[in-house]
Amino acid sequence: MLTRRQILQTGAAAAALPAMAAFADPRWSPDADFLRLVENELTSQLHDRTTAAALAPVEVDVGFTWSLPTLPAVQLNSIVAYSFGNRPNAASGNTSSSGGNQAALPDPGPINELLADAVHQIYSLNPVPVYAQWEIARFLVSKYGMNSSNLFSVEPLIAADGTITYLSTDGVAVAIIAHAGGTAALGNVGVVGHRDHAKRCIETSVARQMKAYAAAEVSLPVVYDPLSGQSWTRNRHLYLVHDMYAQMYMRFAALSAQAFPHG
Repeated sequence: MLTRRQILQTGAAAAALPAMAAFADPRWSPDADFLRLVENELTSQLHDRTTAAALAPVEVDVGFTWSLPTLPAVQLNSIVAYSFGNRPNAASGNTSSSGGNQAALPDPGPINELLADAVHQIYSLNPVPVYAQWEIARFLVSKYGMNSSNLFSVEPLIAADGTITYLSTDGVAVAIIAHAGGTAALGNVGVVGHRDHAKRCIETSVARQMKAYAAAEVSLPVVYDPLSGQSWTRNRHLYLVHDMYAQMYMRFAALSAQAFPHG
């Protein structure tokens, strides 16, 4: 089992090194003709074929590849659900997805209710254990009557002084694996996340050695909440820039570690 300190340390930087596994995943292979087109354009811009050849697959994957690997729900052994934003309330104020905050918890918000609906759709097709970030878990309990017999809620970390630390996507994955006792116990994982976040959710899960997929029969929500407490989750074009930035950082750190393993 991981300690509280180890979970706290699993932010974007911690995710970057194991992310090489997802980066090399053949499920994300780009179209060869389009990849060649991008490489030729980069060569024209940079006057450097070698660098263009190295950059093109990264740019095509991050900027143009949003499809998800899928499995039928009947083949899943567990469901892992990652939240998307939340709404501030009078007690909480604005909150971020990571870092310390001494305010009360925000409201889960409408997008996480839609994510809970997607989880329940999959669960109705195949009632397997569910591991859900707290914003989604709240609706699974209140709306669908789930409980500790079939649901593990990944809660934010609350220190003795009341400081709340919200886990990153990778931190949630690490907490779930720790609770399950390893990735083997999770089996084939059906990942639920906002449609624009789902690729990175699956990549992060795969980087942590999960066998992660989207459920083939269930659509993921693609709407946005303009009242979200996180600015990057209020509209689609802003979020996609944020997500591409996060994907690019994962690849940068992984490739840097590969090129310079000793620093």
